[in-house]
Amino acid sequence: MKMALQGNTLIIADADNVQFGTIKSWGKMRWDKKTQRLIGTADIELLDKLASIVRLPPAPAQRRQALHAVQDAVDAERVNPEPAPFFKYPVKLPLYAHQMRGANMALLTFGWVPAIAEGGAGR
Repeated sequence: MKMALQGNTLIIADADNVQFGTIKSWGKMRWDKKTQRLIGTADIELLDKLASIVRLPPAPAQRRQALHAVQDAVDAERVNPEPAPFFKYPVKLPLYAHQMRGANMALLTFGWVPAIAEGGAGR
């Protein structure tokens, strides 16, 4: 099986029948008749499932690792008992703790604040 990552799009070619059937059953990729390839968004769920059946090439493996780092940072912020703002939010009143956590998680998710491997965020 050949696999390529173009931006956030994962392209799979030359999958055998078993691999094709398995990947198609997940509903995360579509078959392109013109190019004879499976095409889909390289999200964390798809990359984890693919990693369970084949060894990922370097680019998809790196994307999977980056997505897991972001998810770990968001999960750590979700349970942070005393959140500190990652950014000076443009609001007049002080934010409640749950609002600050939500804003911080949004910054992490959209990539506007880098996620650190230990699960925290850079300030």
